[in-house]
Amino acid sequence: MINSVLYYSTNLQTKPVTFREALLQGLASDRGLYMPKKIPPISANEIQMFSDMPYYEIAFTVLRKFLHEQIPDKTLMALAQDAYDFSIPLEQVYEGKYVMRLDHGPTASFKDFAARMMGRMMQYFLKQENRSLLILTATSGDTGSAIANAFYGLENIHVVVLFPEKEVSARQRKQMTTLGQNTQIIALDGKFDDCQAFVKRAFADPELTTLNLSSANSINVGRLLPQSVYYFYAFSRLAKNKSTIFSVPSGNFGDMMGGLLAMKMGLPVKKFIIATNENDAFPKFMQTGTYKIIVPSINCISSAMNVGHPSNMSRVFALYGGVMDEKGNVLTPPHQELMRKEIYSTSVTNDETRETIKEAFDKHRLLLEPHGAVAWTGLQRYLEENKTDDTKDQVCVTLETAHPAKFPEQIREILSVDPELPDSLAEVEKKQEAFVKMGNNYEDFREFLKRQY
Repeated sequence: MINSVLYYSTNLQTKPVTFREALLQGLASDRGLYMPKKIPPISANEIQMFSDMPYYEIAFTVLRKFLHEQIPDKTLMALAQDAYDFSIPLEQVYEGKYVMRLDHGPTASFKDFAARMMGRMMQYFLKQENRSLLILTATSGDTGSAIANAFYGLENIHVVVLFPEKEVSARQRKQMTTLGQNTQIIALDGKFDDCQAFVKRAFADPELTTLNLSSANSINVGRLLPQSVYYFYAFSRLAKNKSTIFSVPSGNFGDMMGGLLAMKMGLPVKKFIIATNENDAFPKFMQTGTYKIIVPSINCISSAMNVGHPSNMSRVFALYGGVMDEKGNVLTPPHQELMRKEIYSTSVTNDETRETIKEAFDKHRLLLEPHGAVAWTGLQRYLEENKTDDTKDQVCVTLETAHPAKFPEQIREILSVDPELPDSLAEVEKKQEAFVKMGNNYEDFREFLKRQY
């Protein structure tokens, strides 16, 4: 069956594939990331109808544009309804300014939105083909727990998650290490970029070709497409006929890329604010036109964003007519004038993050964790520089990507408040951990995979 939307590699060295192939492969054979050859439009009338739909129906409608010849409508609707059985609060802070809380899923992270849908789609295709997969995933915080939870107990799928041992919170770690069954968690003595490099290298390793490897990181287009949905949802509930400003805390840029896809599909977006922590390769690129990766990445309190070279940067460049290889080399510059028209980017220091958490709580009783605080800072900075957008009629939405209770040490230190634990985190506290510690040596990782799988 031929899909009307095919997917090409950002490295441009392989032939286009169907969604099924892109999803199950994860990474293209030339180490590029899969991108849709064309971005299907959603009409203004269709978007208007979203205001009367529950979240899962919006997800079905958006994803169907990409998948309508890959997954039957009835099946896709059932998968979406099963995946999205939790709330998505839109908290008004003051006139026209909102926080979209993407932290009410089973692992209290925005990664649940992508991981749960992707896991169900993978399971659908694997059952059809009667084969198994080994999912390799690198995490700087929330991805690992979301992936492990989304794939936990699924037939024909094993999951290996690598995380930087010293750069995730205790609760983030426990969400991964207390599951067991078909999940294997590895604490690497290194940075997130090392974990990510191990995963990418494994895909190209001829010694591992028999393992049926795939990825659940945002390098997988199956993670990316579901992340476009909540931008449509926020617009449908808040803006309706007005263009919206979104501020997105950005590390590996998968969340951001989902938003850009939504905009290119037709969502009325006035500006995207890409807010990073001190790993500021992209904000500097927007200022100077020169892209330079950060090695090693800087350890910030917004730990899930400690990424020196975001994988999805090659997709961002591709969206604007550029070409970037997996190492961050710019082969063809993007249309930077258009990027600057649609995107505002800024970096936020640790001290500024802490100040924002305190100020937002004291002024608005708005409880933010470090990543959401980076996004809120980005919005405030943009509005200070663009006074004409700082009105009560301009809808602005910042994304809160993880529950504050995942970062109790910082919240207690800054606010002297202990954030209330959601049920999903309270249950984790009682469970026993099990994980493997490993040095920063790829050969050891390869041998571990060969031995275990």
